[in-house]
Formats: sequence, C-alpha cells, structure tokens
Amino acid sequence: MRIAALLCIFAGASAANQSFEFRVDAPAEIVADLTLSSPGADWAVEGREAAIARVAAGNHPEQYVTVYAGPEKHTYSVFLGKFNAGRHKLRIERDARLSAKDAGLEIGNVEFWTAKPGEANFVRIAHAPVLFARQDTIGRFTDIPLLMYCERLNENGRPYLQYTVIFSNEDGGTSTRALMARWGRTTDIEYVYKAFLNDDGTLVRGTIQAKNHEEIEFRGQFFGTHPLLTVSTINNMVSDAEPADVRYQLTPVEADLSNRTRESVMDEHPVTWSVMAKELVREQKLRPYGAVEGQKISDPRNYLYVDVKAAFRNARLKLIARRQRDHWMATSDLGQLEYAVGRDGWFRTTLELPPGTIPETIEEIGVECLVAPVPPGKPLPEGGLCKVDQIAAFMLDEEYRPRPVLMESKPAVEIRTGSILLLR
Repeated sequence: MRIAALLCIFAGASAANQSFEFRVDAPAEIVADLTLSSPGADWAVEGREAAIARVAAGNHPEQYVTVYAGPEKHTYSVFLGKFNAGRHKLRIERDARLSAKDAGLEIGNVEFWTAKPGEANFVRIAHAPVLFARQDTIGRFTDIPLLMYCERLNENGRPYLQYTVIFSNEDGGTSTRALMARWGRTTDIEYVYKAFLNDDGTLVRGTIQAKNHEEIEFRGQFFGTHPLLTVSTINNMVSDAEPADVRYQLTPVEADLSNRTRESVMDEHPVTWSVMAKELVREQKLRPYGAVEGQKISDPRNYLYVDVKAAFRNARLKLIARRQRDHWMATSDLGQLEYAVGRDGWFRTTLELPPGTIPETIEEIGVECLVAPVPPGKPLPEGGLCKVDQIAAFMLDEEYRPRPVLMESKPAVEIRTGSILLLR
C-alpha cells in the first residue's frame, strides 16, 4: 500500500542532500522508491561513473544506492526494514568518499509503500537479503548489484523463495566471450539466497550460494527477518561472514521464469543492458567487429540474441544465422564445441553480426545439433538428440534497449546430431 510522504528540506540542504518524512499506521516493512539522477556521470568513463547516495531511515543502519543510470532520472527501489506505527524520517545525501569525483547527485520524488503480514507482497519483501559489497569493488564501480528478483518455487511440496541478483559483470569466472556465447549477456546473474517457508510465511531455514557454487546452510546474522549476505568471490558468490562497509537493500521484483529465460528480467529493465555495455567500454573488454582479441567481444548492439527452450541427450546445440545477400553464416559457438549449449530448459545465446545490421534483413535462423563432448578415455556416443520446443530472437537498439521480437517459433521438434533445422 502506498503511503504519504512529507518532504522536509532543512536549512542549507541542496538537491544532493534531502530529508523526507513518512507515516506508518501499523507495523510494516517499508519500501522507498527513490527518483535519483547523477549530473555529469557516465558509467563508461573513469572518474565520472556514478554518484553514490547514502540512505538513512530512522535508527536503521545506513545503506547505499549506486546511481548507475547517470543524468537520466531513474527510480531506485530499496527496502528500509520494519517500522512501527508513527512518524519516521528518511535522509538521502551524496557520499563524497564513495562517489565518482565528477558525478553529482540530484534527488527527485520519493514514494513509500508498505508490505504487511497477509498481503501478497509481504513474504517477498520480508525475507529479501541485505547484500554487502565485495570488498575489492568498493570505489571501483565494477560488478555492482543492479537488480534483485524473487521467484516463488517448490521443492518436494515445500514452498521457498529464491532471490537472484543481476550484477553488472563478473571480474572472475566465466570469460567475456563465453558469457556471450553460452549465456547471452556479460552481466552476472546469480541466485544468492533461498528462504524455505512454513505455510504461514515464516522461515524454516535458509541456504546461500557460496564459493564454488556450493549451496550451504545460512548461519549468519539477520536484520529483522532479512539475512545479511556478503559478496565474497570475484564471480559473485556470497557468504554469511563479517559484512563489508557498503550495504545494499535492493527491493526484489517478482519474477515467474517457468516459461522464459533469466535474462528476460534484464529485458524488462533495459537500463541493465546500458550499464552492462558501458562497463565493457570502461574496462576495455570490447574489440572491433570480426576481430579476435583474447576474450574481448564486439559492441553488444552487433549481436542477435536468441532465447531457446530445449532438452538434450548426448548433444549440444548452436544457433546459425544469415543475412540477405550474405554468402556466409554466423554461429553462436564461434566454432568451439565448448561454447555450444547443452543444458536443459530455457537459455539465451548470441550471434555476432556486422555493425548496423537491420533485424529485418536477417533471412535465415537455424539450429544445429552437435554430439556432446565426453571425458577423456570414454568412447563418443554414436549419436544424440536435441529437442527444440521454443525459440525467439531480437537485437538491441542504439540505446541498448531490446527491440521487438524479430522471430518467434514453437517448432517442438527433435533434431538428431549432425542435422540443421532452419526456422526462418
């Protein structure tokens, strides 16, 4: 439920330093939607990356917001924790120590809303994890948490909530080329916390995704009902160890991924694509179209993005595409079997095309089924099978926003290894 806010600008305050009052009629979790912008900021330019806003609500611990969308007004949603009935104050100010030198902060509207027991959104907000920044990212504007989403899932009849964070990149783990080929993006999308619940929504137990992608029991501290997690590895796994200095409390959006890719959450929040691309520019991870320079990739706007729902038996799949009047075809695996995809369910992959490609000039899109690799010393299977149920393709526009879907198909066909199915 939305609640009224009273803006209180104290003497000497500026656009980068404001306070707001809000009233709560009964104990509730409070969420604040902050409209912020950062004049002079550019995530692609060192020294101008972003302002960092410090947010303090009542007597609760301070949290931080990275104003990654630059000069454009953008809504950053944060949960404030539980508040009792009464009048409370929220203060927002630019943190000079953490902000980029040439990035200012302007504060616009703030809207507050409540999540109370019994309401549909309560458990999603009440169990959302607090995330502390990885220590080596503080002040470096890298691998930042952009968005958190929550799925309502079920394991052996027991409901649980799974919280996943979209980070702007990962400084370790999967290479940039492999991320684009096997995952269709260079952000890092990692589940961080699972909350297993009683029927009344209270917590039974929690688990986290720790180092080496190991799922372990959460045994750390809580802020009310919110677990305290610290990003602890260069590929953004978490721990319940001692928190770092910078605290994030991102409001999780609800997501149903039963019939779509994880990456589709980015499509619903296009600013994540822009930040992803600009971080690649600043970290010098881009190279010219068609060149091979280590693990660098081309401009993300040069790629065809393809979502696939498939299942495999001793097989992997790669995508192929050809433009009108071209006598060659692009492939998603870059000619390397290790970049072909063989995981069941929904996944996204990409194909690099020449700069300026108009989506409507893509004449053919197809899938090729390949024999999956086997461990050394084991015989190759005689053959395999790729079952392709659904497929959809799109490109990004000049502002890194997903364009309308170019092609969508539900072939529901089985392809034997060594075969190609053309869909367009």
